[in-house]
Amino acid sequence: MSCLSKSHRLNNSKDFNQLYKSGKRWHTHTFVAFFMPNKNTKLAFVASKKVGNAIKRAKAKRKLRALCLKYENKLIDGKYIFVAKEKIFEKDYKNFEKDFFYAMKKLQLLKENEKNI
Repeated sequence: MSCLSKSHRLNNSKDFNQLYKSGKRWHTHTFVAFFMPNKNTKLAFVASKKVGNAIKRAKAKRKLRALCLKYENKLIDGKYIFVAKEKIFEKDYKNFEKDFFYAMKKLQLLKENEKNI
């Protein structure tokens, strides 16, 4: 089952607030990642109006989802929130993926056998 299925969505405002306040976080030029350990994997993708109009916000969230889908078996279990920034469209996919990998490595969210890109 994909990590993007409905059962793996983080959609409770209580969970969002808890993650924003007390979760681990890492800022990159293109997004902010929030994490809190949990036995179930839950994901959320957020893009504010600062990113752009509805089309750009949807595209930003799709870019983040694509990377999460690629790395779904390499990430440890927990609750994740990925918040897109305005500069998400300034980087090509390869550099965006490097940002994502670096953030997950710094937050120590990669499983032990997946430490290299």
